[in-house]
Amino acid sequence: MTEEQKQVEEEQLVVFEVANEICGVDISTVQEIIRMQPITEVPRAPEFVEGVINLRGKVIPVIDLRERFGFEKIEETKSTRIVVVEVGDDTVGMVVDAVAEVLRLPATAIEPPSPVVESVDSEYLRGIGKVDDRLIILLDLEKILSEIERGHLKIMKETAEA
Repeated sequence: MTEEQKQVEEEQLVVFEVANEICGVDISTVQEIIRMQPITEVPRAPEFVEGVINLRGKVIPVIDLRERFGFEKIEETKSTRIVVVEVGDDTVGMVVDAVAEVLRLPATAIEPPSPVVESVDSEYLRGIGKVDDRLIILLDLEKILSEIERGHLKIMKETAEA
């Protein structure tokens, strides 16, 4: 079996926790994982947008996945991280409760979201991964932020850079 065939048959994920839910994103979308740092608030930003950070000279908008998914906001802990990801042409930081692991998941262990759990809020789900006795919510980063929201983040970033 070639390396390319292997990649088609499995996905490599960065797995993290948000409000006791285990979520994963494709590792190819993750630029880096950093400790929490001071976030500069931006006036009139959407509620789930924490603000912006300066990451080695680049201004990066930061969203709180707890807020985005409608979970209760909590104080940050020593485990809280910012996962810096590529969403389309944009770089965005996502605040998560903890990063758990990098995991290889066979394609056969991934199922599409069940129609039972589909709702307006679940449109960002790409599927559900099954590993041993755990279920991992696979996020579709392209759908976590709408085009309009990504436009707002770009304007926010440009304002912060000015």
